[in-house]
Amino acid sequence: MKKLLTSCALLLVTRLTVAQQTLLIASPNLKTTDSIWVFKPSIYRPDKKYPAVFLLHGHSANYKSWNKLANLQQLADKYQFVIICPDGLKKSWYINSPNPDSTQYESFFMKELLPKVKSTYSLDTTRLFITGASMGGYGAMWLFLRHPGVFLSAGSTSGVLDLHYSAFRKTTIAWLLGAYSESNKAFEEYSPVNLLKNIAGMNKWIIFDTGTEDYLYITSRKFREKCDALKIKATYIAQPGGHTGGYWSKSILRHFEFFAERAAEVTRR
Repeated sequence: MKKLLTSCALLLVTRLTVAQQTLLIASPNLKTTDSIWVFKPSIYRPDKKYPAVFLLHGHSANYKSWNKLANLQQLADKYQFVIICPDGLKKSWYINSPNPDSTQYESFFMKELLPKVKSTYSLDTTRLFITGASMGGYGAMWLFLRHPGVFLSAGSTSGVLDLHYSAFRKTTIAWLLGAYSESNKAFEEYSPVNLLKNIAGMNKWIIFDTGTEDYLYITSRKFREKCDALKIKATYIAQPGGHTGGYWSKSILRHFEFFAERAAEVTRR
């Protein structure tokens, strides 16, 4: 019996070790190496196609941060998703900077990261999702609205959906887009709220939320108003909470439920 228990424990550890992997991509677009933590279902079959969720972290965090807020292995097992956590380099905002000497994160994501995970894992490319918190919520909506054909759906929790309201508009965002001012049109052009027209009439579903005590609450409200005007299928959640990890550890669970619902709809077609 003791040997049997030991064997079972070793099998569990082996499965979890295999289920989690860190990829390293030496990126010319980032001019550095990006780390990506990937969570597969513990029982993973290469002959099966899995939905995938790209999970983007917030400002000053890293690719390990989300797993401190939520049990990603548990979520991968529960929903049978592959969960992909790239490193956003603390302040990349997941965009291509107009300054060619700065980071070109969007190009990295589309031309390097996406092909890498597609070739490494057995993914159902009709069921790819993306979400994140704060800067990551911004990045998720930015990438989705720029490339709606790539993703089935997207989410944002406490996302910076209008750059004019960000606490970093005069610091790290200015480093990417130029000094903040009303005349700097980049702050308009790079705000997700102004890109919603890209999915109007596309039958795309999105989910977004912000805590009512969050300083970015107003941006979600304006985002909802634009979704309503464009008749976009949006699930909007306003609930008590601030701009904190404690809030995101709870809010992100609804995003996974939402993505599971969208993934099931594709399966039933």
